[in-house]
Amino acid sequence: MYIEDLTDEFVEDYVIPTMQAGADYEGYLLGTSFARPILAKRVVEIARAEGADAVCHGSTGKGNDQVRFELAIMHFAPDLKIITPWREWDIQSRDEEIDYAESHHIPLKISRETNYSKDKNLWHLSHEGLDLEDPGNEPQYEKPGFLELGVSPKTAPDKSEFVELEFEKGVPVALNGEKLKPAAIIAKLNEIGGRNGIGLYDVVENRLVGMKSRGVYETPGGTILYKAHEVLETLTLDKLTAHKKRELAITFGELVYDGQWFSPLRKALSAFVTSTQEHVTGKVRLELYKGNLINAGVWSPYSLYREDIATFAAGGDYKQSDATGFISIYGLPTKVQAIVNSEKEGE
Repeated sequence: MYIEDLTDEFVEDYVIPTMQAGADYEGYLLGTSFARPILAKRVVEIARAEGADAVCHGSTGKGNDQVRFELAIMHFAPDLKIITPWREWDIQSRDEEIDYAESHHIPLKISRETNYSKDKNLWHLSHEGLDLEDPGNEPQYEKPGFLELGVSPKTAPDKSEFVELEFEKGVPVALNGEKLKPAAIIAKLNEIGGRNGIGLYDVVENRLVGMKSRGVYETPGGTILYKAHEVLETLTLDKLTAHKKRELAITFGELVYDGQWFSPLRKALSAFVTSTQEHVTGKVRLELYKGNLINAGVWSPYSLYREDIATFAAGGDYKQSDATGFISIYGLPTKVQAIVNSEKEGE
């Protein structure tokens, strides 16, 4: 039996690159999606060390994880046979799983009433199934035991809490003045965000396997980290880079969600993202209040924001008279099109 702690590798090689890309999938911060490649990679390494000729995973035949696991396994070991019990045996539902466990005296920590499909790691906790399968049902956020990483915004404290995050080249390096590894920062942000009702996301998403699926996600620390990084980039990225990066973030998120972590395109996009992070260094302060994240200050030695240029006060380096020539040139195509349209209408 192998029991290993892959936390730091998971955070530094999978979570942080995705966060730097600003990638999500339909608003979902990919907590399950980017956890699968590292697990599959390590499974293959162990299989090779043990001389195995096959590996097995427990994903169902209706979900995305089967694709994520198998594409990663194929990447590292195209010769290994992949065994998938859920696609072969007679058990077809979670209730039937419970029946099997009870008939074989296998102890379970859940009951039929609490048998949500859950996936939990340092980054997030997902909930699917039971009453959530009806999109008309409101999640039971206030029900004891439903939320595990935090509380409902309704029951969060009536007083706000501030956090300060420091980044170096897009990597979080300190929280509230304390230098920490990224994994430790996420763990502490989970505590802080959780108690303030941060990071709850209820979505009907489009699964890779063709169906729509309803899920509720708890990502308190990740939501704070994404927000802080995004705010810092408003100071440090130029317009063209920021806009192109946001556009490519959609593709990045789709690749991660669809199990294409080891694809050439994802690696190429990560190379682009890494180049954009060269000056994403600085500090961000956020105010947390009942599920809300409020900007409370941002600083960077590489800030492209210049108060002496942007000021509404008199003076400064910006000459308003220069706008006349700029608008004349910039608006020339519009002017020409209007002239042509007018001439055609007069014929």
